[in-house]
Amino acid sequence: MHDFEGKVAVVTGGASGIGLGMATRFAEQGMKVVLADVEEPVLEAAVIRLRQAEHDVLGVVTDVSKPESVEALAQKTLAAYGKVHVLCNNAGVGGGFGAGIWEATLKDWQWTLGVNLWGVIHGVHTFVPIMLEQGEEGHVVNTASMAGITPANRIYGVSKHAVVALSESLFEGLKNAEAKVHASVLCPGVINTRIMYSRRNRPPELQDVPGAPAPEWEQRRADRVSRLAQDSGLDPLQVGDMVVEAIRNEQFWILTHPEYDGVIRTRVEDILARRNPTPITEPLGIRRAFTSEDD
Repeated sequence: MHDFEGKVAVVTGGASGIGLGMATRFAEQGMKVVLADVEEPVLEAAVIRLRQAEHDVLGVVTDVSKPESVEALAQKTLAAYGKVHVLCNNAGVGGGFGAGIWEATLKDWQWTLGVNLWGVIHGVHTFVPIMLEQGEEGHVVNTASMAGITPANRIYGVSKHAVVALSESLFEGLKNAEAKVHASVLCPGVINTRIMYSRRNRPPELQDVPGAPAPEWEQRRADRVSRLAQDSGLDPLQVGDMVVEAIRNEQFWILTHPEYDGVIRTRVEDILARRNPTPITEPLGIRRAFTSEDD
């Protein structure tokens, strides 16, 4: 898809972070943009900001973990703009719980997978048939993570590995169908976002102790990773630039940080050599920030 002018983009998790970065770049390309987000006040602020820049945008409060909410998003998009050309399944939450993955509760799993994986499933299930029926050029971008192509160590990584697999399946299926709709998977490294404070949007029914504050160790960990993102993370607008270019080039893999190439290569070599995963210290210090001794 080369011509963005007048086309329609839907971005989940679009009120902040990577989602807003992509939405802003789409709008600057002349697209009509639908921002979907579960955090209503932040969504309203993002819509106002883009409209003040004279962009054509619509905000829709959406919980991507619920199929009926994503269906409502599709219907409101079609009612407003008639079509969908670009879909970014971007909404996501952090998921680092406990020292070992066995310590995570079932509600930890349900919340993280509900947004990070089922949110993408719902987006593909709802929007791709609409895009195919249009018979026009289109593109789907699923946001995974570098945690989806490097050795996983948390629920978050599990969810993102699944998004990568889902995206590969989508890409192959669309290609075999000779569709005009293409697909990409976005695997960002450290980006300057607030994903580590996702707990603010965790539904009460998926909290182990509804209304309880985050444990002290979890807050310390979130603060460390947040400081790392602020100090050395990529600007979300730069990610938006990469996504626009990838859509133009019909590029499947969108990797934001070449610093991770060695980690990815080592993982593949470990698989082919049938050996145990090589312990790694991730570039930019993410793994160190998650496993610091003061947790």
